[in-house]
Amino acid sequence: MLGGAGILALLLWRLGSGAFLDGLHVIDGGTLLVAAGIGLLTTVFSAWRWCLVARGLGIPLPLRGAVADYYRGLFLNAALPGGVLGDVHRAVRHGRDVEDVGRGVRAVVLERAAGQVVLVTVGVAVLLASPLPGHLPAGFGVPSAGTLGFVAAGLVAVGLAVGLVVRLRGRNRSAAPRSAPAGPSRWARAWRTGVSDVRLGLLARRNWPGIVLASAVVLAGHLATFVVAARAVGVSAPVTELVPLMLLALLAMTLPVNIGGWGPREGVTAWAFGAVGLTASAGLTIAVVYGVLAFVASLPGAGVLAVRWFAGRRAARRAVDPEPARSRRAGHHHVGHHAVVRAGHRRGGPEWAPALRLTSRSRVAAGVLVGQLSPNRSDSA
Repeated sequence: MLGGAGILALLLWRLGSGAFLDGLHVIDGGTLLVAAGIGLLTTVFSAWRWCLVARGLGIPLPLRGAVADYYRGLFLNAALPGGVLGDVHRAVRHGRDVEDVGRGVRAVVLERAAGQVVLVTVGVAVLLASPLPGHLPAGFGVPSAGTLGFVAAGLVAVGLAVGLVVRLRGRNRSAAPRSAPAGPSRWARAWRTGVSDVRLGLLARRNWPGIVLASAVVLAGHLATFVVAARAVGVSAPVTELVPLMLLALLAMTLPVNIGGWGPREGVTAWAFGAVGLTASAGLTIAVVYGVLAFVASLPGAGVLAVRWFAGRRAARRAVDPEPARSRRAGHHHVGHHAVVRAGHRRGGPEWAPALRLTSRSRVAAGVLVGQLSPNRSDSA
């Protein structure tokens, strides 16, 4: 999150606020409708991909519910920092619904990984075949001493963190009782589970064609949204020149250092457009427009979130306060009693006549009582 905020602050300092404000001014109703239509298409195909993976892992997931859950996840991804919290919520919620949180989480991880694999594959192929590297200035991309020092410091920090975790795990293992029989390690079990999930969820013959098709359609929808944003800004460059730049931006969006998708996308887009001579300000404005369009396309998820929140509150209220149902049942019984009383009254009996109706046990007890109270036949003789 801090990385995304730092990138946005740097862009604001270098390019000013005009590029951000221009991105808000160029959006009209037609652009929003087109983006919402593209968002519907990509969401349906993403949900279908999720259904394929989930069914491959043996957990049920209907398409209609998957589309609603995916919209909700997209909205949470766009509204919350990190860009993945909506996917986490979607995974845990589905796991709880099927009473297998682990398998539900693995289904979402595999579904998202499939999309990323297709994105990286297509992105690398297009970037290698495109003339983009020829537009880069001489010496561009050669890291400076400061960059190398920053990367080295990051690697050292990661190494220290990994070493600390390993050391703590070693202490926990040494402190654990050793009476349990030796068996497969946790990492070995996780590896076997992961391989089995990939084989069943992604590589199965009935799954992988649909997963590849859905991922390709989703990627094409994201690129189309970028083209809509570029045309709204006024960039008339051909699509063949824009696609490599947009793929770079989509690859940057996969970095988990963004704020609701913002940060790396704007930085990479500004850099890429400036590198090919389309100006960094235009690239930043296109990225801003794309971010707004993506957020608008995810707004149905806010409706799903609100509807299910109200439904959950209503269900909780019914579970905590069942008195209205009891009152209704008591009211029906009361009405039925008065109907019996009125019916007895119409037959000529008193209003309290229904209360004197005796059951079979009551009749037996009454007969015994009458026999005890009545005079004996021998005495009367």
